[in-house]
Amino acid sequence: MPERQGFNTRAIHVGQSPDPLTGATIPPLYLSTTYTQVALGQHRGYEYGRNDNPTREALEAALASLEEGVGAVAYASGMAASDAVLRTLNPSDRVVASSDLYGGVYRLLERVYRPQGIATTYADAWDLAALERAMATVAPRLVWIESPSNPLLRVIDIAAVAALCRRYGATLVVDNTFASPFNQTPLTLGADIVVHSTTKYIGGHSDVMGGVVVVKDRTLYEDLRFIRNAAGATLGPFDAWLTLRGLKTLGVRMRQHAENAAYIADFLRRHPLVEEVYYPAFQGEVAQRQMRTPGGMVSFRIKADPGRSPYEQVKAVLDRFRVFSLAESLGGVESLVGHPATMTHAALAPEERARRGILDTVIRLSVGIEDVNDLVNDLAGALSGAQPQ
Repeated sequence: MPERQGFNTRAIHVGQSPDPLTGATIPPLYLSTTYTQVALGQHRGYEYGRNDNPTREALEAALASLEEGVGAVAYASGMAASDAVLRTLNPSDRVVASSDLYGGVYRLLERVYRPQGIATTYADAWDLAALERAMATVAPRLVWIESPSNPLLRVIDIAAVAALCRRYGATLVVDNTFASPFNQTPLTLGADIVVHSTTKYIGGHSDVMGGVVVVKDRTLYEDLRFIRNAAGATLGPFDAWLTLRGLKTLGVRMRQHAENAAYIADFLRRHPLVEEVYYPAFQGEVAQRQMRTPGGMVSFRIKADPGRSPYEQVKAVLDRFRVFSLAESLGGVESLVGHPATMTHAALAPEERARRGILDTVIRLSVGIEDVNDLVNDLAGALSGAQPQ
C-alpha cells in the first residue's frame, strides 16, 4: 500500500484533483442547483443541490480524511451540524453532556430537545468518576463532550471517555472545534462522531459560516445525509468553496496560532493582575498525549477589584484593546477577545455560569497570527484597566 500522506498534503489535495475538463488546478465552484439528466431515471451522480454538489463533496472528502472518518456531512453552521446529530435521538433517549459546554449547544439541548422528551444530565467530564456516576444513573444513548472546552479550555481524556461509552453502550460525540483536526483526531481515540463549527479554525478567515459532522460508521453517515436532505440545513456551494480554500492552510495557521498562544499564556501567567490562566498545556499529560499542540485559545481570570463590580472591571479592560477585536467567534487569523458571561454563554443563568466556573471576570482570547510582540503589548495595555482604583 502507498505510504499515508501527511496532514498538509491531504488538506491541499484530497477531493481536489484538477478539473478533468479544463485542467484547472483549483476545483471549480459549482453553483447549479439542478442537474440535467441523461434520460429518465439516469443522472451523472447529481440531481438537486440540497443534497449533492461537487464543491461541497470536495470539502467533505478532505475533512473526512483529516479527521480519519469514513465520511463527512457538511451543514450551514456548526449549530446545524450539532442539531443533525441530536436528530438521530428518539423521545425518552437520554444525553450526558460535559458541564463545560458552549452556550449555544446548551441552549439547543435545553430549549429545543428537552421539551421533546430528550433530557440532558450534565457532568464534569474531565472527572471520570463523576462522568461514570452520571452515565450509570441515566443510561445515556449519547455522551457529548468538548475538548478543549469552551471557555475554560479543560482537556478531557477522550480515549478514557470512549472506553466508558463502550461499557455503557453510549455513542460518544466530541466537539473538536477548539482543537481542529490538525491538533487532534477524536475518532482515532475511540469517539464515534466529531462535530466542528467550520466557521472557526477550518475556514480560518472569519468570512464564511459552516459546520460538519464526521463519523466512522457508514450507516450513521448515510443517516446524517438523509437528515440533511430532509431538513435542508445544507452548506451552500460558495461557502463550501471558501471553507475549502481556508482548509488548505489550516496546518500552517495552527502552528502560528499555537506559537503565539503559548507566548501569551506564559505572559498572562506571570502578570500580577491575572488570577488564573486557562490553557491546555497547563493541565498535565493528557493534553500532551492527545494533542499535537495546545492550540490557539487562551482564557484568563483577572483579579477582582473590591472597589468595582466585575462588569465594570472587565469593561475597563476590554475597552483598552486596540489589536484584539472585541467580537464573538474564534479561529480567524485575527486576534479576538470575548467575555463569555455576556457573549458565548449568555444563554446560561448567572447561577449556572458560576457553578460551571464561568465567572464574570473571565476573558477569552482567540489568539491570531499577528506579530506576537504586538499582541503582548496590546494585552499589557488592556490589563492596565484592571488596576485597583
